[in-house]
Amino acid sequence: MSSFMSMIIKKNHFYVYTFILHFFLNTLINAQEFKNLYSIYTDKEVELDGKDDEEFWNKSVPGDVFWQNFPSDSLASQNTEVRIVHTDNYIYAFIKAFNSSNKYGVPSLERDSSVPGNDAVILLFDTYKDGNNAFFFESNPVGLKKDALISEGGDDIDMTWDIKWEVETYVGNGFYQCEFKIPLNSLKFPNGSKDWRFQVFRADIFTGEFSLWNKVPINQKAFDLGFFGNLIFDNPLGKSKTQITVIPYSSGIDSNDFKSNINYNNISFGGDAKVTIGNGMNLDLTFNPDFSQVEVDDQIINLTRFEINLPEKRQFFIQNSDLFSSFGDSRDSRTFFSRRIGVARDENGNTIEKKITAGLRLSGKISKNTRLGILNMYTNEDPKNNIKANTNSVIALQQKLFSRSNLSFLFINRQNRAKNELDYNRVIGVDYNLLSKDAVWDGKFYFHNSFSDLNKTNPFSTGFTLSYNTRNNSIYSKVIRLGEGFESDLGFIRRKGIFKNYFRYQRRFWLKNKKIRSVNLISSLSYTDKPENNSLVTDRNYRVGFEFDFNSMARIEVSLRNDFTQLEDSFNPLRTFGTNPLPANSDYNYSYLEFEYRNDQRKKISYRLEFNNGDFYNGKRISIRTQFNYRFEPIFQSSFNLSINKISLPKFYGDGKLILATSKFNLTLNKSLFWMNYFQYSNISRNFGINSRLQWRFAPLSDLYIVFNDNYLYDDSLIPNLRTISFKLSYWLDL
Repeated sequence: MSSFMSMIIKKNHFYVYTFILHFFLNTLINAQEFKNLYSIYTDKEVELDGKDDEEFWNKSVPGDVFWQNFPSDSLASQNTEVRIVHTDNYIYAFIKAFNSSNKYGVPSLERDSSVPGNDAVILLFDTYKDGNNAFFFESNPVGLKKDALISEGGDDIDMTWDIKWEVETYVGNGFYQCEFKIPLNSLKFPNGSKDWRFQVFRADIFTGEFSLWNKVPINQKAFDLGFFGNLIFDNPLGKSKTQITVIPYSSGIDSNDFKSNINYNNISFGGDAKVTIGNGMNLDLTFNPDFSQVEVDDQIINLTRFEINLPEKRQFFIQNSDLFSSFGDSRDSRTFFSRRIGVARDENGNTIEKKITAGLRLSGKISKNTRLGILNMYTNEDPKNNIKANTNSVIALQQKLFSRSNLSFLFINRQNRAKNELDYNRVIGVDYNLLSKDAVWDGKFYFHNSFSDLNKTNPFSTGFTLSYNTRNNSIYSKVIRLGEGFESDLGFIRRKGIFKNYFRYQRRFWLKNKKIRSVNLISSLSYTDKPENNSLVTDRNYRVGFEFDFNSMARIEVSLRNDFTQLEDSFNPLRTFGTNPLPANSDYNYSYLEFEYRNDQRKKISYRLEFNNGDFYNGKRISIRTQFNYRFEPIFQSSFNLSINKISLPKFYGDGKLILATSKFNLTLNKSLFWMNYFQYSNISRNFGINSRLQWRFAPLSDLYIVFNDNYLYDDSLIPNLRTISFKLSYWLDL
């Protein structure tokens, strides 16, 4: 370890010293202006109708004077007002958004919809005033509901978090109004809170403006928690009431495997439970979980020699996941990756389901500055595929330091439950996450060590990042070292035994132009070597490019890249039969041009075009990727994606055309009935898939899903492969 640290300091002393220096400078207070909004207490009954005709609304002083974060840093062109009152059990918010055009964008009626082009007002509550975590509530002129958890200072937004809350709207001439009713027992806050940190965001589609109640610099993210104002209660909040929720479910499946001529059908039962513990903690339990309603993974064209990190889509693992998933490096060394739980490989290397029996998650605040997360999942044995039953456990402890930074500790355990069989993998680690009060400095340092029955050498993963972001300049640096013996069975490790350096500089030029918002010059450099293999350099990458950001939210990116690759193992970029792989111990230096254009994604018709042309290993590549979106508000949303990679290698290695086509068609018939259809075709896998999902929300947070999957193999014609139809019925019951 000491030799490694000395190597880091020798090669990267400037970054190390800067990181250490800022560790101490982070305690300094930065001069910022924070607005105050006062919430008055009322014991009156509130009629939720989107109108401010109750007496207490007139007594409350509105927060107004909103500032743009996009496209400029000036006053919002249209006014917005916000008022807050509270009772013993609820937070009530009233927002009046003026709109002289009486035109609104409402692309979808589905709860938590992510379709762009939505007029919206958003409430953000940082209840513990830690500058890292907040609650998110959004609505629009038709009363669409979105709720989410914000973490990592504003970098992560978890839209899977759901609670029962209400909103009613009213649309008048030149304005619309939203009246929110949010139960206090669904929020976490210190007992006796006298104030929270608070922000209001507004998206105005007609003017093309994003504005906020408390000003956020134009170079920072709109949801950066470092720029919240204060919400002050004239009557302190009491203790949150314990809430118990049970969510039983029933599911069924009928499948037909045409290849093996096997028909399978089954009906199962299970459920979840949620318990609030005090003002800060949540306990989530699951028994026999079923994920049949989850959207299928997107197919991809992988032209790299490494595994691709696919996103987690299972709700139980996404909710409150920031405590567990932020350890290490998200790209190269993600120490905990929840998709490793409940997924395994059979003896032929195929990915299959590893059934989860039960699990629990305890997470939240145990004190004002301390967060705790415990995750424990049990997976079943599968003798047919030689898969053992395992206990999968994660413990995370996070302690706030200074204004917004924190120190986190991690313990992971994957343990075989078979008697008299020694099979385990454990990881312990510590992360220091740096975030300055004004969000100018951001960084991380981590060190993780693994332990297993195999007792490998150099079982560590360590690294640091440091970024500096001002109005005109942005600098980012990263250093990573992974030992050859580091193992994390519940993590995502792209490759081991590496030392990686990455540096990026961005210069912004803000233009006073009616069309172009800014021009960004970006340059980056990275290299990777193998310290345990005579410091063999395996990768070196250069990039220089320009980004043109338009006031319409359109964007153009142009960049020139140069890559050097040393293959340690043979590699076939075509991944097709009848072609030969590039040999091991060979190196390649190649350059190529990248171009991307996207128009305003808020428009009813939007599109994106990506183009890549140049050298590719010892050959040539032309790549075209297009995306076309159309929506008929608010009922119909559609998208079509086409990716074509034409690769020409020397004759011995072959030529190929890699094609991937996907299409989505979504119907939001009303606020309770949604029909999603997804089609995918890949000539690499010779596969055509159909996923059709009908969702009926028959009661608050209670759903019936009917899912149809049809899979075909393609070889001159479509050959049926696997067909399933399933249902899932769940009911949300508050006790």
